[in-house]
Amino acid sequence: MPFVFDVKRYAVNDGPGIRVTLFFKGCPLSCIWCHNPEGISYKQEKMYTFHKCIGCRTCIKVCPQKALTATHQGIHTDKMLCTRCGICVEHCPSLAMELSGKVYTTDNLMKEIEKETLFMDRSGGGVTFCGGEPFMHPDFLFELLQRCGDKGIHRAIDTSLYVHPEILKKSLPQTDLFLVDLKQMNTEKHLLYCGVPNALILSNIRLLSETATSYIIRIPLIEGINADEENIKQTADFLSTLPHPPQTINLLPYHDIGKGKHDKLNTVYNSQQLPMAPPSEEKIKNCRLIFEQYKLSVSES
Repeated sequence: MPFVFDVKRYAVNDGPGIRVTLFFKGCPLSCIWCHNPEGISYKQEKMYTFHKCIGCRTCIKVCPQKALTATHQGIHTDKMLCTRCGICVEHCPSLAMELSGKVYTTDNLMKEIEKETLFMDRSGGGVTFCGGEPFMHPDFLFELLQRCGDKGIHRAIDTSLYVHPEILKKSLPQTDLFLVDLKQMNTEKHLLYCGVPNALILSNIRLLSETATSYIIRIPLIEGINADEENIKQTADFLSTLPHPPQTINLLPYHDIGKGKHDKLNTVYNSQQLPMAPPSEEKIKNCRLIFEQYKLSVSES
């Protein structure tokens, strides 16, 4: 069973209506701007928030592996010694220590989903499977899709579509909406920024467009990465020539919220120090105009 690192209730940006969004650990991409870096690894991870720490050193005292030491930057964890047993988390009085990733059975998750069915029904919402990359756990995902479908719950998958085409095909009858991230049209730049080339992603978007399934393209719009006119025109040209264009293109201006999570994980945000910045209002407007010139619907979030 995969680790789930968050169950977000009353989500309103992950599909129509009020939703429950489930975040699975494990992703084949490693985007340098990732705002959920705790979702990249398949493994359970320990996170530490320096400003919450009160310096009591209880965690050091209770750690059976002696993996913790006090430094000027707070509590340091020796990852070679740490077994992620969670004892330090259980004893931390200020909640500075936490474990990212919890095992749920499908029964457990269905109970969490069904708690919110009243809000889903009234708002036209449902459940969104997110990550990480939910397709990295296909059997688990398919069971949840089937069970939600049996109960009439709207199902959305938030995905990079970096997945074997046969897995994608198998999901089609069980999915009401796909939220597809499209980050960069140039395959070499995609490899540089995201850790994988984009040929499989583009091929799967075309495969998806050949079906009657609804899908939305979501673009994290980042100055210095993909907000340039050349990339936007290439993106618009690709999407406009698909058998069925997306329901809409959702532009998501860059933010660096992932940096704080990297600090908690004791990892490095944008380790290559590539220039990234939020796009200006003018740049967003120009991107919107380009898509509209290709007769594509655009929205912002």
